[in-house]
Amino acid sequence: MTVVSDAPAPAPAPPGPLGSAPDPAALQTYLTGLEAWVRGRRTELDDLDSAALAAGRGAEVGADMALALSLWKAVSDRYAEMWATWDGGRVLEAQRQQVTALVWTRLDGVGVSVPEACRLADAVASQLRTRLALTPGADAAAARIKDLRAQLERIRDQVGLEPALGRDAAVDRLAALMLRLEDAAERARRGADVGGLLPPLEQDAAIFERDLIVGNQRRRDARGLLEQARRERTALETRETQLTALVATCVATVQPAPRYAVPDVTALGPLPDTPEDITAYLARLDRVDLAIAHAQQAYAAALAEHTDLVALLDGYVAKARATGVSDRPDVAAAERQARDVLARRPAPMTLARQLVTTYQTWVDAQSAPGGQP
Repeated sequence: MTVVSDAPAPAPAPPGPLGSAPDPAALQTYLTGLEAWVRGRRTELDDLDSAALAAGRGAEVGADMALALSLWKAVSDRYAEMWATWDGGRVLEAQRQQVTALVWTRLDGVGVSVPEACRLADAVASQLRTRLALTPGADAAAARIKDLRAQLERIRDQVGLEPALGRDAAVDRLAALMLRLEDAAERARRGADVGGLLPPLEQDAAIFERDLIVGNQRRRDARGLLEQARRERTALETRETQLTALVATCVATVQPAPRYAVPDVTALGPLPDTPEDITAYLARLDRVDLAIAHAQQAYAAALAEHTDLVALLDGYVAKARATGVSDRPDVAAAERQARDVLARRPAPMTLARQLVTTYQTWVDAQSAPGGQP
């Protein structure tokens, strides 16, 4: 809110009539008072100008403001001449008479003396104060109207982000708020009390801005969910292809193989476009992910068992060679049988387990002290 400073003290009384030579003390008192008036009046006029602009009434009071500033400028320039003549108090009678002449001779541009210009400037400033504060709280109302204008500009930017489907309704809602604000501003310019109009307008604007922000955030969240769903679906399609290859390898390698269906990602249908549907779609993707993971684990475990049996057989063959029993007929025959079964496609895993165990038994028996040659 624009705060207008208090009116400065009135200009000091003239130190003496035209042609007089007042004593230095009287002149110093006058010049000190005039300096305070010049400074105070300038501050007040700046504040009044800011208040007029904040209320949107700059053009309305522009002529009075220009007059007040012209009077102030003429007095300020004449004060500077007086101060130069005063020369810090080092003045004789002639210089003191010159100061009073500067007080009373007409000012350039305004055609009045310094005392008259000061009184006129005081009157214009007082009138400006009255016009800019016709009702109690006028400054506060002007500031609230200014804040509402800024808020509606933010809302305008948010409306531009709305999707085409709902943008017309948002534009209509914004237009209604702008009409209400202009009505309140016009009433305030005419001096009406708008204290009852602004609170509901501020509330409706705040709700609208909140709705737009929340809606935009939801759309951003939906876009994020859509991107997540697209990434997860692409990843699942890749894993589906990998699982299909794994299933084919497993079925061709071991018997019996696990019997899990390969989930069909395309059966989920196209990606949805609403936050609620995308959330449900992500849940279905998660279930497909679990199904693929479970199937991958089962088929990989079946292949791993075949690989482990081959490795276990190789380990016992190494032991048999180390103990010198690998060429014994029973041991060699057991190895051939185990390898033949493991090399089949698909390999009968139940029999393969038994034959590897049989080979292990022969190796352990033949390697033990007192084993049969």
